[in-house]
Amino acid sequence: TQSWWDNKIPAYLQDPDGAYFCYELACCEADAATLTKGTKIKVTGTKGQWAGEIEIMDAKFEFVESEKLVAEATDVTALLGTDDLIKHQNKFVTFKGLTVSKVEYKNGEPGDDIYVTVSKDGASYDFCVEIYLTGADTDVYKAFADLKQGDVVNMEGFLYWYNGVNTHITAVVKK
Repeated sequence: TQSWWDNKIPAYLQDPDGAYFCYELACCEADAATLTKGTKIKVTGTKGQWAGEIEIMDAKFEFVESEKLVAEATDVTALLGTDDLIKHQNKFVTFKGLTVSKVEYKNGEPGDDIYVTVSKDGASYDFCVEIYLTGADTDVYKAFADLKQGDVVNMEGFLYWYNGVNTHITAVVKK
């Protein structure tokens, strides 16, 4: 999940059948605190699209008693730059062996989103460390802030779509 606000929370959801994004999942603050990785919920709402992102709109949920299910990251490195990448929209994914070209802060200041441009096999790709997803005080945020041009990294995150791929990164490992 991202940051809770105004009785709503954005949530990335995945089950064996697919992956889903809820931009404004109706949720009280107490329930938001219990929506942790692997918690099973049943979601109702309307399937919609915004800027290419398929999402569940006007979503509501209820908790479902069961064992936790934590999705493993799917390696989609080979799909970068292909039309097949969108088939993994909203999934928890990993990208391996990327070379950092540029790291910059939204609005030029630390404490906001970090935009990372990487290259692989001669092509460039953009990724985002979403402040509402990771927080400026997290290890992943600090790790991205320390990256330098030429560093080779593996990254994990959610394959969000906004007028094209805009992966929201949640982990980075320098190789």
